[in-house]
Amino acid sequence: MATGGLPTVEDRRLSVLDLRPVAATLGILLTILGASMLVPAAVDIANRSGGHGAFVGASAVTIFVGVLLWISGRSAEVQKLDLRQAFLLTSSVWVVLTIFAALPLIWGPSRLSVTKALFESMSGLTTTGASVMSGLDAQPPGILLWRTLLHWFGGIGIIGLAIAVLPVLSIGGMQLFRTESSDKSEKFLPRAGDIAKGLLIAYLILTAVCFASYLGAGLSPFNAATLAMSTMSSGGFANSDYSLKVFDNSAVDYVAIVFMLAASLPFPLYVRALQGDVKRFFTNPEVRIFFTVVTVFTLASFVQQTFQGIASGETAFRGALFTVASLISSAGFMSVDYTHWGATSDALFFVLMFIGGCTGSTAGGLKALRVAILAKALRQHLKRITFRNGVFPLRYGGAPVADDVVASVLSFVGLFFLTFLLVGVALSMMGLDLTTAFSASVSCLSNVGPGLGPVIGPSANYGTLPDPALWLLTVTMMLGRLEILTVLVLFLPRFWAR
Repeated sequence: MATGGLPTVEDRRLSVLDLRPVAATLGILLTILGASMLVPAAVDIANRSGGHGAFVGASAVTIFVGVLLWISGRSAEVQKLDLRQAFLLTSSVWVVLTIFAALPLIWGPSRLSVTKALFESMSGLTTTGASVMSGLDAQPPGILLWRTLLHWFGGIGIIGLAIAVLPVLSIGGMQLFRTESSDKSEKFLPRAGDIAKGLLIAYLILTAVCFASYLGAGLSPFNAATLAMSTMSSGGFANSDYSLKVFDNSAVDYVAIVFMLAASLPFPLYVRALQGDVKRFFTNPEVRIFFTVVTVFTLASFVQQTFQGIASGETAFRGALFTVASLISSAGFMSVDYTHWGATSDALFFVLMFIGGCTGSTAGGLKALRVAILAKALRQHLKRITFRNGVFPLRYGGAPVADDVVASVLSFVGLFFLTFLLVGVALSMMGLDLTTAFSASVSCLSNVGPGLGPVIGPSANYGTLPDPALWLLTVTMMLGRLEILTVLVLFLPRFWAR
């Protein structure tokens, strides 16, 4: 087997894609998913809300299929995943789990159609937070808990993907994200197992602290728990159609701001902090870039609100910072409807949807690392045009960046914008206005959630969109979360060549 890529011509004649490790891993994850369905079932039983039957039935089906898959692949050594198996597993996990996670939404009191249930569950697991459900205040607590549990599971899965898988697959410049938590070898699952404990502990601690902070801000234990899971996963599902605006509580807003930003930072830094190395939060170049962007956009929004008479003082500052934190973290919470702030605000926040958080976080978007590399590559190119005999090495964080990494970043960014345009055009051809079409495209591709305008803005949802648009956006959410190339490589004939 060729190292560092797909099989060579000689390898392919002898190579057979062994699906057993993929099946075994999917079986384990489905069994965990099925068992977790019993938690909202118990909550519904305790509250006598009558929605527990759907969760119990869905749990039985999911666990049954999970056990069958595990039995079919248990003789395989899961630790020996090669690159083809890794690509296939990475994409199939989100597809398979989305299908089974949708069962309680179809069978339960919500009675969603298959299309809407798959959209909702994909939105949950990819931590997008785009919803087709309305009347959330009247939904059984089990359904509300299940939506945020999907966020929470998806969040830890996304961290693992960014740290253990994407650097090895060299997707979009993720080669730069090789810390002691990643591995250059093809057999990366044992290494992922080594770091999983530290990441899970950090994720649990941050979620617990977020939960306690929401409690301290005056929320009920149920609201605090569900919002903590939604916040730390950069998800955005809330228990009301009015998101966090329903609380009308500045303390809740500030708690959300702090933890949305915390969720946007690289989680390996939290693992290092638990080991006593806190200074990396201040020296990491991507973190500095991220907070620079947050500061600039917050000030711009604050100034705009002040000069246009929309709001002033602390109210304007809190609204600006909350909205910036919500969009750049891809959480998508709402405390104020920013779509009424005018065209300038729409333009600012539209740009912000593309940027996203840091690598190794639960946030979506292009990521600050890629934005930095893109800016440095442009600056390098301009210098080479101006001074043709000069040598201008591209450096990031004090270290030189190889040309193949730059090419990988440029390819990913180009593909990201091409996907955004194609999805936006396709949605407009389905009858959506341009604001709705293109804001839905970037929102789902960056896993932000709400879009712009009255149709899918923060005060509305995606429930009124036609089914073809929902199917397209469901795929778009997965493409955005799996960094596009991870999915597209499966359609290459060479990938399946024997």
